Amino acid sequence: MLKQYPTVRFILHRGGWYLLTFFVAVTINFLLPRMGSANPVDIIMGKSGGGLNSEDAQRKADAYLKDFGLAKIGPDGEIVHDADGKAVKTTLLEQFGTYVSNTLHGDLGTSFQKYPKKVLEVIGDAVPWTIALQLPTIIFGWIVGNLLGALAAYKRGTFDRVFFPLALLFSAIPFFVFGMLLVYFFAVQWSIFPAMGGYAQDIVPGFNFEFFASAAYYYVLPFFSIFLISAGGQAIGMRSMGIYELGTDYIKYAKWLGIKETRILAYLFRNAMLPQLTGLALSLGGMIGGALITEMSFSYPGLGMAMLPAIQNNDYPMIQGVTLIVTICVLVANFTVDILIGFLDPRVKAGLQMGGN
Repeated sequence: MLKQYPTVRFILHRGGWYLLTFFVAVTINFLLPRMGSANPVDIIMGKSGGGLNSEDAQRKADAYLKDFGLAKIGPDGEIVHDADGKAVKTTLLEQFGTYVSNTLHGDLGTSFQKYPKKVLEVIGDAVPWTIALQLPTIIFGWIVGNLLGALAAYKRGTFDRVFFPLALLFSAIPFFVFGMLLVYFFAVQWSIFPAMGGYAQDIVPGFNFEFFASAAYYYVLPFFSIFLISAGGQAIGMRSMGIYELGTDYIKYAKWLGIKETRILAYLFRNAMLPQLTGLALSLGGMIGGALITEMSFSYPGLGMAMLPAIQNNDYPMIQGVTLIVTICVLVANFTVDILIGFLDPRVKAGLQMGGN
């Protein structure tokens, strides 16, 4: 029956592979934080200074184990203890079952480090900062980079000889390295912009001009540390596609007819855009996790700064929550790109129709 609907068959086939990929990613996401030997409850109790000897401290530790799903729970809802009075730990398989069940119910657990705060609450506080930093840099970097790349491919000459090495240089520099260079020159040497943070420490976040002005001032260096590198990478891709398009017959014919350069550049830009649209979709999919290192470098209050202390303190639920969201975003973006290409690219559509026949 599905042979009559090749596009539907294609979407279902790709969707099945993405579901399998998601299950593998979730499994890895669960196992990686648990490969260390440190017990997060012991770390929390050690920082509290109470130890595990007193009866009160033991009850507190048991409460942590129960809340984090690390101890077996009896029929009465209480923790099961062994002969020595210690809580019986759940196995890795039992923890995985609890993790999957809670995740499907929208519960990512309680943060070890920020107990009793929920992981979703911590992520909810950090995500707006990450999106505010990432979304404009990706969109503007994509637009500016593609326009300059198409112009360099069409004009060539001196503009291309100057522009291409610069774009190549920016695209090759890691985000955090470029960020450190910006901090050194603009914050340390010249004291033009602040070196770290998302807003001034003496300001209480809120919907007022003072807060937004401070956030915009602290926003400049993180923005440019990502924007210039993103624009450079997009420009190189568009330049390569533009040079390829310039060798096609329709461009040569348009020049022979005497069509205006702006119109020819528009044709070139439109036809070279499909691979760049794919890159844009993937960039948007990886937006949540794309610049976590940059956020850490600037101590920017996004997911990067939520993830760093979680890794340092073996905060399993927090690590799992952030990586799960990043995984979902990337997989959804890839799946969306596959579907869009199936509809937008005539060659893929022709292949699907031939496969259906």
